[in-house]
Amino acid sequence: MLSRQAGGIGSRGPGESQLELNRRSVRNQITDIERQLKVVEKNRATVREKRLESSAFKIGLIGYTNAGKSTIMNTLTSKIQYEADELFATLDATTKSIHLGGNLQVTLTDTVGFIQDLPTELVSSFKSTLEESKHVDLLVHVIDASNPYHEEHEKTVLSIMKDLDMEDIPRLTLYNKADLLEDFTPTQTPYALISAKAEDSRENLQALFLEKIKDIFEPFTLRVPFSKSYKIHDLESVAILEDRDYQEDGEVITGYISEKNKWRLEEFYD
Repeated sequence: MLSRQAGGIGSRGPGESQLELNRRSVRNQITDIERQLKVVEKNRATVREKRLESSAFKIGLIGYTNAGKSTIMNTLTSKIQYEADELFATLDATTKSIHLGGNLQVTLTDTVGFIQDLPTELVSSFKSTLEESKHVDLLVHVIDASNPYHEEHEKTVLSIMKDLDMEDIPRLTLYNKADLLEDFTPTQTPYALISAKAEDSRENLQALFLEKIKDIFEPFTLRVPFSKSYKIHDLESVAILEDRDYQEDGEVITGYISEKNKWRLEEFYD
C-alpha cells in the first residue's frame, strides 16, 4: 500500500507513494488547525481589549493542573465550572464577574492548568489561553499542598510565568487542600493555607482577596456632601470603603482605590 502509485489533480503525479500522500494530508490538517488557532486568538484579543477597558479589578487564577482552581472559581461565583480530580479538567479560560466586600466588582478568570515539560505540539494551543493571565491586576497562584511533588509544580508554574513576562504582576499564593495536611512548610510568600471545599471557604477567600487588593490600591479620604451621596453606590463598585463618618453637612469616607480609578473621586469635588 505504501508503494501504491498515484496521479491526478492534487498529487505530484506518478511516483507519489501513499506514505507521501498521508504526510501531505497531515501537513494540510496542521495548517488548517493553525489557521483556526489564529482566528481564536484574534477573537480572544478583541474580548480581552474590551475587558481591559473595564474599570473592574481583574484577578487571574493560575497553577499546576488539578490544584483546585475551578473549585475556587465555583466557590466564589456560585456557578458550575467543571471540576474533577484529573489533568486538564479545565481546557479554556473562563471569566466571571463577582462582588467582594459589598459592591466591589472584580472579574475572576480560571485558566488551564500548567504542566511540566509541556509538549511542543501543544504550546501554540495553550499560549492564547495562558496569556489571559497576563492582563490581570492580581495573580492567585493555587497550589495543591497535599501533593508530594508540589514544590516541583511551583517551580514549573513560576518558570512559565517568567517565560510569559508575568513576574511583575502582584501575586498571592494559596496552598489548597490544607485539610489533608499534617505538617507543611510553605516556600512562597505571601501565602495562605486554605481548603477550597470547606464550608466557610467563600468568606475566607473573599477576605484574603480584599486584604491583598488593599495592598495594591491606594488609601483615600473623601468628604461627600449630602447632595452627592447618591454617587457613593457607583464608587463602591471600584473601591473598598473602610469607614463612613456621618456629619452635619455630609460624610467623610475612608477607603482604598486603584490608581486607574482615582479620577472617580473627582466627581465628589465641588
